[in-house]
Amino acid sequence: MNKPQSFFHLHLISDATGETLLAAGRAASAQYKDARAIEHIYPLIRTEKQVAKVFEDIEEEPGIILYTVVDQKLARSIDERCAAMGLPCVSVLEPVLSVFQSYLGTPAGRRVGAQHVLDAEYFRRIDALNFTMEHDDGQLPTNMDDADIVLIGISRTSKTPTSIYLANRGIKTANIPIVLGVPLPESLIAAKTPLIVGLVATAERISHVRQNRILGNTAPYVSTDYVDRAAINEELAYARQLCTRHGWPMIDVSRRSIEETAAAIVALRGKTR
Repeated sequence: MNKPQSFFHLHLISDATGETLLAAGRAASAQYKDARAIEHIYPLIRTEKQVAKVFEDIEEEPGIILYTVVDQKLARSIDERCAAMGLPCVSVLEPVLSVFQSYLGTPAGRRVGAQHVLDAEYFRRIDALNFTMEHDDGQLPTNMDDADIVLIGISRTSKTPTSIYLANRGIKTANIPIVLGVPLPESLIAAKTPLIVGLVATAERISHVRQNRILGNTAPYVSTDYVDRAAINEELAYARQLCTRHGWPMIDVSRRSIEETAAAIVALRGKTR
């Protein structure tokens, strides 16, 4: 018998964007299937006055507090306030910084938002994102050799979100739809540089996703073969045939999250380099 789901408040205090905290908090929360976190995110907290305002909110809805604050005076203030309220709190980065300091033999620079500096790596990610948006869904198919990765697959195999996720990691990713009976662009067949990966899924999964797309479409939509599983199986067979013919690896995304699919693609890329 399933337990009823409970809820708890998760307060995330950051002196930067809060992305690190959000990822850590969600990773931990995911381990508790019967408890759901109500997230409260407080980014760009850099003064004592801001901390005081945050704790006014926390007093209204107490819960677990996670924080990433490099200013040690502010961090002590957060610890003291949590102790006074009897609430658990964790400095997410501090144990990691301690390990780095021990190994490298030098203290951290304590720079707020250091991971968001506008350096070459940042602009590489922006360049990759621009490339990916310009090459979404078969657009600009003539320069496939400029891509790091090309994703191919039939409709609703998560090509676009996976491409964008990879682009955010600085990987130029194009995606091209496979349409039954329609040959792929010659530029793709001739490409030597990119890793080309076929995304596939079960007919059941694709049919379900397509049905949801139709339900969310405000314009009249004729479903016909679009959600028919027999027709989808034909599309998938054609996609697999193309990948097999050209020796392109395939990844089944049926039970994978976008992040898991991207990780599998990056692992393939590492093997082919």
